[in-house]
Amino acid sequence: MRTYLSTALSAVLLILLALLVPVSALAAWVDLEIDDTDRYLAAVSPLASDSDVQDTIASLITDEVMENIDLGPLQDALDDFLRETARSFTTTEAFQRAWDSANRTAHETVTEALREDDGQAVTIDLAPVIERVRQDLTDRGVPFAEQIPVQHLTITLLSADRADELRSTFRWLRYCSVWPAVATAVLLVAVTGLAFVRGGRRRGLGTVAVAGAGLALGAVLLRVAVALGRSRALDQVPGSDRDAAAAVYDALTASLRTTVWAVLAAGLALLVCGVAGRLLTGRGPTHRPAPRPR
Repeated sequence: MRTYLSTALSAVLLILLALLVPVSALAAWVDLEIDDTDRYLAAVSPLASDSDVQDTIASLITDEVMENIDLGPLQDALDDFLRETARSFTTTEAFQRAWDSANRTAHETVTEALREDDGQAVTIDLAPVIERVRQDLTDRGVPFAEQIPVQHLTITLLSADRADELRSTFRWLRYCSVWPAVATAVLLVAVTGLAFVRGGRRRGLGTVAVAGAGLALGAVLLRVAVALGRSRALDQVPGSDRDAAAAVYDALTASLRTTVWAVLAAGLALLVCGVAGRLLTGRGPTHRPAPRPR
């Protein structure tokens, strides 16, 4: 009976840890990164040098200009020239500053869109970037640069339908904050400590192994959740924005992927130590009764 109860408790511990790990990581991620402007900017700022983002912005700018110009047989030549010039601008410090400015404003829009039931897509408004591009190209004497319209060109990160699906989950994770992570740590320490105190070294090591397996399984579930979230988020993003949206998504979830590897390594270490400890404990010296004198 005691063996069955121990097995059942071990199974409960494994399942609890496996579920708490992804919930804890996602809730802490929303609270510490998505809701924090400085951390959000730190994550997306390096994307100014990402080739997919640069290509997307250069294409958006060129397409907007070419809609207002008709040069007949020279149209394609001008298109190529403006596209290359805009692409060249995306490698400058001025573009980096414009990208940071656009994303600082975008962070407010993103968090507001995920809080409110407004049915709006989540986007990055490129107007600050377009203004810098037009000014730079105009100063360099690029033909037709002054005709670049400064308007609300956007990169779509989440379609309206996907944003609506995520809002309730996002609110729930924000409400949870870092407390699931605290609960996971307390559960881990309390259960393993109690196992050593009440059950001895061998049972304690067994609990350590089960806890390690639970952490490792939770890390795998977190990685699957990040991958599925990425797939669903990009599923309805317009094709012209998909590469840039994918780059933004990957930048924002980089800390989650780091968490996956850290928790997986910790879980596997506990699992190996627990199993090895039990095996070594089981191989301890055995005492045979002394033979009776004849």
